Amino acid sequence: MAKEPKAGKPTSRKDNPEAIMSIGDHLREARNRLFISAVGVLVMAVVGYILYDEVFSVITRPIEVANANGANISMNFDTVLSSFDMRLKVSIWLGVLFASPLWMYEFWAYVGPGMTRKEKLYTWAYGLTGLILFGSGVALGAWILPHAVSILTSFIPESGTGFIQATLYLSFVMRLLLVFGLAFLLPELMVALNRLGLVKGTTMLKGWRWAVLAIFTFMAFANPLPDPWSMILMALPITGLYFLACFMSIGHDRRVARRRAKEDAELDAALAHTPAAPALPAADASSAGHLPAAASGS
Repeated sequence: MAKEPKAGKPTSRKDNPEAIMSIGDHLREARNRLFISAVGVLVMAVVGYILYDEVFSVITRPIEVANANGANISMNFDTVLSSFDMRLKVSIWLGVLFASPLWMYEFWAYVGPGMTRKEKLYTWAYGLTGLILFGSGVALGAWILPHAVSILTSFIPESGTGFIQATLYLSFVMRLLLVFGLAFLLPELMVALNRLGLVKGTTMLKGWRWAVLAIFTFMAFANPLPDPWSMILMALPITGLYFLACFMSIGHDRRVARRRAKEDAELDAALAHTPAAPALPAADASSAGHLPAAASGS
């Protein structure tokens, strides 16, 4: 049995080949990695603070497009500190985004040693797939955002002026992008639940009517545009990903069933070819039921 190293004393791989750590060492490592991640976010937030003007022009691009289409909109900072507050929020968001490689690495370095090779493979596969899906949803939301602002502000009368509160506009943009990004992660969540054996692929497919209704209802609330066609165009990709997840789960269930059937057949064949226990000779069998004379006399 491997000896657990003393808390607080770093050990090399040679002295501790099984990498056993005490609870105190785990907590200290978590604290150190959180500290490194926080410092990375803080440094990148400073970079985001410097790049704020360029990022602000990108965020307010939908308002410029709406003004080019005939709207009369201006960004409104209604308090003395609102401009600084918006700059601080954007800088923090950029810090988290720019420092994502660092804090993702720190998280992986903390949980990775406790995983098997197969678990690491699954983690990488699901992580990269989730990143691609989330990025696709955010890209769709960014594409919709200028059209949404143009259509929603087109109801302002020609004689009127639209004053948009800066902090509320920033929350609107972030919420829209986040909603679309998370919506695109739904298929991956379904596949993960199927891999864990919690939901069968056929069960998910049988409820496709309710699922499609839920997707369109969700998009009706999440869609900032008033027309139904934009809602349909946004719901169709998620619906397609839902059916793709269903068919992937059904294929996985079939592979698992074939593997289990093969293992059961091999087990039955092994049991069928197991030699039976040899029978006792007749003399031994007749004497097995009687005690020796000396034993019976006693």
